[in-house]
Amino acid sequence: MTRILGISGSLRRDSHNTSLLRAAAEAAGPDVELELYDGLKEIPPYDEDDDVHPRPASVARLNQAIATADAVLFATPEYNSSIPGQLKNAIDWVSRPVATNVLRNKPVAVVGASTGAFGAVWAQAELRKVLAALGARVLDLELPVPHAHTRFDDGGLTDEEIRASLAEAVEALAAETREREGLKVA
Repeated sequence: MTRILGISGSLRRDSHNTSLLRAAAEAAGPDVELELYDGLKEIPPYDEDDDVHPRPASVARLNQAIATADAVLFATPEYNSSIPGQLKNAIDWVSRPVATNVLRNKPVAVVGASTGAFGAVWAQAELRKVLAALGARVLDLELPVPHAHTRFDDGGLTDEEIRASLAEAVEALAAETREREGLKVA
């Protein structure tokens, strides 16, 4: 069983990106478990002076969730052509120490939804760049969901093409994880 952690960069209760992750969980194959992380709002602002052990409980919880997952699927909205501040802040916390951070060598993929015409493509590119800089194994895939407000009904994804692309993204993460595990065994 491949365990994927889904992290939405949106704090909004009715977030399209959180709905996108729920749809990804539904689209996942029977050998994949996709769990949504729900504690992003509790992560305090990163301050190196506060980066001591034990870490704040919310940061330790996020670190543990990423560490125990086989892969991470990020869904990001686009705020001012970039990554939402709270998502970047959380990544700043888990990126320390850089050489041994929980995202290093972890397979990750980035998708995104926005109400605009471009589907958060800039935010996705920025997030992939940040994750690669931390040493994550960033999958080379894009899944922009433009006009997100027209693609969901009562929180459920209504666009079958996007659902199929989500299933492919989840399978690509699972395949990368299986390959990574194969390399560890060999």
